[in-house]
Amino acid sequence: MPAKLSVNLNAIAMLRNRRDLPWPSVEGLGRIALQAGASGLTVHPRPDQRHIRFSDLPVIRNLIDDEFPEAEFNIEGYPTEEFLELCAKAQPEQVTLVPDDPSQATSDHGWDFRKHQAFLTDVVGRLKKMGFRVSLFADGDGDAEAMKAAKATGADRIELYTGPYGGCYDAPERAGPILEGLGKTADAALALGLAVNGGHDLTVDNLPALVKRIPDLAEVSIGHGLTADALEYGMAETVRRFCRACGQKI
Repeated sequence: MPAKLSVNLNAIAMLRNRRDLPWPSVEGLGRIALQAGASGLTVHPRPDQRHIRFSDLPVIRNLIDDEFPEAEFNIEGYPTEEFLELCAKAQPEQVTLVPDDPSQATSDHGWDFRKHQAFLTDVVGRLKKMGFRVSLFADGDGDAEAMKAAKATGADRIELYTGPYGGCYDAPERAGPILEGLGKTADAALALGLAVNGGHDLTVDNLPALVKRIPDLAEVSIGHGLTADALEYGMAETVRRFCRACGQKI
């Protein structure tokens, strides 16, 4: 099965938050994305609410429940108690845990699974008791032993941090080794029974090689590049372009 596309709405929310106005509409563009073929919506509600606001979560939950019941809601973030409470209220299908400091502009590395295994095991257990699928942000460095530690937490999936791969947009000769590291990490995770997601700086141009190297990639979560393309092509056509880049016939 081709990888599914989850549209990250953070960049849309950040643009909205520049002014005290209700547009661009997070709900409205989320609706267009789902109508065009996206399989889900992703948000990362940071403590300072600089893009997605806590008040957006029930709106997105209701949009999916009322109009797109087959779609999924993915909430990502660092597992503070406040974050876990937000998840409990919003009831996402998937929670993606990232090792971010609140001051970071964006996620930029995966978990140190050996160092944080006990911590993650506790958090993953709590989230799974709530009925959520849990994915853990992971570096694509080919470390098979790290995947064993990730599996031991009880998580269902990893999400490969693809930022370094996306960063090769102006130096394609560097992409090959980075892609192979991502592939080896995915191979190790899949062999252990972990499903594999991917996300960060993925584009229509670099997605095909990623899905070719990782044919069992379950899902990609894409925000910045997709939102940038939407300014040029419109949200609906952009979603279709990204779905096709994932290998979907749409």
